[in-house]
Amino acid sequence: MYKELVISIIVIALVVIGNIITQNNTIEAVNQISGELTLLRQEMEKENADQEKSRKQMKKVEEVWEEKYEKMAFYIEHNELEKVQTELTKLKADIHMEEYAQGVENLESCIFILEHIKDKSALKIVNIF
Repeated sequence: MYKELVISIIVIALVVIGNIITQNNTIEAVNQISGELTLLRQEMEKENADQEKSRKQMKKVEEVWEEKYEKMAFYIEHNELEKVQTELTKLKADIHMEEYAQGVENLESCIFILEHIKDKSALKIVNIF
């Protein structure tokens, strides 16, 4: 009886510690990607948006995304990550076509999905049950 209790406590502690680590990684990744997307939005919303600056910022967003994607793919549903990837691809196409109004919409959608991923992976009573 005592042995099973100790094993159960250890397992629960490992699950909670693992969740805290992954949650912190998710929050950090979402905040970093959202920050880069916000900088891109500011560039796209300028009166005379410079396509070259927008492309450079989009390249930076993609680099950050690829770096964070590799880590998050281990513990987040791939469907959620694919939604972000789809929005980033649409955004890149909009920048290439200089369709900044549509690009801002895709950018906002991407940020919304990222925030959803962050909320979904949080250790909350609502998410447990």
